[in-house]
Amino acid sequence: MEQPRTALVIGGGIGGLTAAVALDRRGGRSPSSSGPPRWSRSGRASRWRRTPSARWTRSRWETRCARGPTGRGGELRLPGGRRLARTDNTAAVRRFGGPVVIAHRAELVALLAARLPEGAVRTHATATLVDPGDPRPGGRPARVRIAVPNTADADDGGNATADHHTNDRDNTRADPNGNDEDTTPATHPDTTPATHPHPAPDLELSADLVVAADGIHSAVRRAVFPGHPAPRYAGFTAWRFVVPAPDGVRGVAHETWGPGGVWGTVPLAGGRIYAYATAAVPAGGRAVDDERAELLRRFGAWHHPVPALLDAVGPAEVLRNDVYTAATPPPAFHHGRVALLGDAVHPMTPNLGQGGCQAVEDAVVLAHEAAPDADLGAALAAYTRQRLPRTMEVVRRAERIGRLSTWRSRPACALRAGLMAATARLAPDLALRALDGIADWRPPAGTYAAGARGTRTAARREEQE
Repeated sequence: MEQPRTALVIGGGIGGLTAAVALDRRGGRSPSSSGPPRWSRSGRASRWRRTPSARWTRSRWETRCARGPTGRGGELRLPGGRRLARTDNTAAVRRFGGPVVIAHRAELVALLAARLPEGAVRTHATATLVDPGDPRPGGRPARVRIAVPNTADADDGGNATADHHTNDRDNTRADPNGNDEDTTPATHPDTTPATHPHPAPDLELSADLVVAADGIHSAVRRAVFPGHPAPRYAGFTAWRFVVPAPDGVRGVAHETWGPGGVWGTVPLAGGRIYAYATAAVPAGGRAVDDERAELLRRFGAWHHPVPALLDAVGPAEVLRNDVYTAATPPPAFHHGRVALLGDAVHPMTPNLGQGGCQAVEDAVVLAHEAAPDADLGAALAAYTRQRLPRTMEVVRRAERIGRLSTWRSRPACALRAGLMAATARLAPDLALRALDGIADWRPPAGTYAAGARGTRTAARREEQE
């Protein structure tokens, strides 16, 4: 009687939860031992985040997540309010085949978690890779140690795990990259409840596949690629918060570029506003008083609705984290029986809004390649082949835009504004070119590296040649 394959996902944000759902759907739910090979449910460590805003086009969950405005465009402005450019979703549909969809990250995480079996998400545990395993037929399984703290040691920040061989992303105070902390919480259905007066003994689980979605400070990445450079500081820090829309604030997205800083406003469902800001400052800084006060000093004199939004938020509601990006491409996206995805393997700046999107793509491609009856070694090699070049291109594009946002001098900022305004007048859709080969992605049957054959963008280029 053939045993079902097992998978363990470390991390519980967008990427890890998508991997959990995708592997579950890929393998089916039939308990019949005479049925086709399938992925089984087991222990899954997951940490999720409640920070805002994931963007993508035409995802499988589009109809559920399109609760925010999707038919409107966005504006690019200067701190005094002058509008440099405007885009709309009609142009996005024309170029990419679908609109840009805005979703609050917590709502997307909840939607994904709801697609897992009841009781699958657990909290307060740390997963450590012990052995990456050997993916060859008959090779040893991967092994993961699960440590479960007692109640006194556990935090209340939304750390989570699941009973379905999959886990991913992050805590309430996660950063804009979508990055997790160094350790990933995890529990297992057979562990002692956290109310036990003494810490439960560590568990050691084996799995045919381990999915590492444990964020930018990934302990799994360090374990499988110990000599690979850690992500590096991108040169700017970021703040964000969500508030009910104040009176007089329109439901129009905008991004405002000033000397060394950017402010963005995005309407969400339910009359809420997601606001974010970045500033070119040294790494590791913190406000001398509070982060809302720091935002007021930096952005309080900028155009409406920035002051109104700052008036509407409390100091404790403003999150701040430095932004990091991949220093160099990793050797691969897999090692042994371990597949890495999301920020664990390709952290990127938030300038294209692609951190969560690329993690979703990773999970979908991984589940597609790692079919229950596939040769796992070949499947993981195919996953790396498809995802590494594509995501590294997105990393590079996002970083280029991030560097532009850090310009400080008056001449440089004037030149930047002039180029943006001229571009908007001469080619209104040109601003969308940054997403060519990205926003037109479709799930496999054949996925592609950025700009490769099979994209709408590539098809247009072929027609023009």
